Amino acid sequence: MFYREAGQFKTTYISDQELFPVKQDRWGILLIIGFSFIVIPLIANDYWLQAILIPFLIFSLAALGLNILTGYAGQLSLGTGGFMAVGAYSCYKLVTIFPETNVILLILVSGFFSAGIGLIFGIPSLKIKGFYLAVATLAAQFFFEWLFGRVKWFYNYNDSGAIEVPVRKFFDIAVTGPIATAQTRYVVVLCIVTFLALIAVNIVRGRIGRAWMAIRDMDIAAELIGIRPLTTKLIAFAISSYYAGVAGALFVFAYLGSAEVEVFDINISFEILFMIIIGGLGSISGAFLGAAFIVLIPILITNLPRMLGMPINAATVEHFNFMILGALIVLFLIFEPHGLAKIWTIMREKLRVWPFPY
Repeated sequence: MFYREAGQFKTTYISDQELFPVKQDRWGILLIIGFSFIVIPLIANDYWLQAILIPFLIFSLAALGLNILTGYAGQLSLGTGGFMAVGAYSCYKLVTIFPETNVILLILVSGFFSAGIGLIFGIPSLKIKGFYLAVATLAAQFFFEWLFGRVKWFYNYNDSGAIEVPVRKFFDIAVTGPIATAQTRYVVVLCIVTFLALIAVNIVRGRIGRAWMAIRDMDIAAELIGIRPLTTKLIAFAISSYYAGVAGALFVFAYLGSAEVEVFDINISFEILFMIIIGGLGSISGAFLGAAFIVLIPILITNLPRMLGMPINAATVEHFNFMILGALIVLFLIFEPHGLAKIWTIMREKLRVWPFPY
């Protein structure tokens, strides 16, 4: 009975449209944010931060961008890895050209380059949809893999063909490069992801979000009521690509430290697609739940047999990972197409009426 909104009266339209109108939700979110910002950097070791939490946050941001495009606007995309590569290489060139500029600002700016590319590849969405649109975005994926792998200017003519993250400081604290601590990089990533997630929540709750969902549900009817399909779809492509670009920049500058273009191959695009399918299409929380699931499954497969006295090699872990993910996607599509977010919604509704039947 602790999760009830009985007695929480809304006397104005503004209060009724609050981001978290239920007091328990508001306190729960504040508790999670406070724990993430204050407690985790103090108690988590480098392994937890570097191998689990940082990639979880980065993949959550990329999945959030794809969920905006696919889950809310209904435009299927298989080019997320390519748009992440645009953000990563753009940030690398910006850091090279403007070495004195705050690297956190450059990470955020790099997303605009990805957004511009997303606008270009979003133009065909007015004429094609579904599988054909996925093929068009897949072409973007292969094009950027070729471009960043062949044009040496993008990686500053480095003999290794990789982009290497330089040391950059913020208030005399190294936030990128080999000397940056895992705690610092975690806090930087957490700040950016929290900020962009808050913006995404407000966008999907507003006029733009309602237009996306109208296009997703029935584009012809949406056009008849005055929604412009091309403008609406291009906005979805731009915002989705921006989030993917920032995630790509963070992936290299806050997680890997150096990377070649093969890091952003088609596999990462499929992984992010799996995240939003398992987490829940058309749900902000689904992006985080799906990312947590995908990041934790390989770690669980690796460590559980060792805890049971049955060590397992890396190749077997990878095979089991593909098998389990494939089986879970099929199961979710059959039994719960809306993913983990829908399961949490059902549990939440049960808590609201507990102990009475739902």
